[in-house]
Amino acid sequence: MALKRLNALRPLLRRSLAQQVHPPLASTSALSPLLCPGGACHPAACARLYATKKAKAKAKGQSAKVNINTALVEDIISLDAVMGDMSEVLNALKDDFTRNLSIRTSPGALDHIVVTTPDGKFPLNQLGQISMKSPQLIMVNMSSFPEATAAATRALREGSMNLNPEVDGTIIKVPVPKVTREHRENLVKMAKQFSNKAKESLRRLRSNALTQVKKAKEGHSEDTVRLVEKQIQQMADDMAADIDKQLAAKTKELLG
Repeated sequence: MALKRLNALRPLLRRSLAQQVHPPLASTSALSPLLCPGGACHPAACARLYATKKAKAKAKGQSAKVNINTALVEDIISLDAVMGDMSEVLNALKDDFTRNLSIRTSPGALDHIVVTTPDGKFPLNQLGQISMKSPQLIMVNMSSFPEATAAATRALREGSMNLNPEVDGTIIKVPVPKVTREHRENLVKMAKQFSNKAKESLRRLRSNALTQVKKAKEGHSEDTVRLVEKQIQQMADDMAADIDKQLAAKTKELLG
C-alpha cells in the first residue's frame, strides 16, 4: 500500500525537483526598463538610441567653431583684412573661370584676352572691335591699332581657348572651335590648375597672417593668441572648401 502511494507521488516529486534545478527564465519585459528607459522597446528603437548616443559622442569630440570679436584683437591682427584678402583670392578664381574656361566661344569671351605690346599689356577689347560675323566666326577689327595686329593674333592663338585665328590685313578672323570631349577635358585640367593656384595664394595669406600674430603676441595671453591662430586657420579652411565647391561646379559644367 505504501509502495503504491510512493509511485503515485513520484511524478510530483520529479516536477518539483526540475523546477528547483531549472528555474523559469525572467521575461525580457522585466529587463526592458534597464535596456530601454520607460519600459519595453523594439530592438530597432534600441539601435536608434545607441546610434544617437554614438553620434552625440562623435560630435562632442569635434572642435567647436571659433568666432572672435575682431575689434578685440585689432592690436594683434586685423581679421577683417585677412578675410578680405582671402575673399579676393576666391573672386579672382571665379573671374578666371568665367574669362578663360567657357565651352561656347562668344565675342565677350575674347574681351579680356591680354595682348602684350611694346607699350604695355592691354585687354583685346581696348585694341580692337570684336563682333560675331556668324555662329562659326568671330571678327576682330584692329584698324584703330594696326600695329598691334600681330600681337593680338599671337595672344589669341596662345590663349587657353583653343583658337586658331587668321589674319586678313587689319582683320583677325577667329573660327569658333567645335566642342569636343578632348577640349572639355583640357578645360577641366585648366580649372584644376587655377584652383591649385588659388589654394597656394590662400596658404601664403594664412602663413603671413600667422607670422604677424606671432610677432604681436607679446602682452597677450597664450589662450588669446591660440584663439586668433585658430580663427585664421578656420577662415583659410572655409575658403579652401569654397574653392573646392567652385571647382566641382565648373567641372560639372565643362563636362556636361
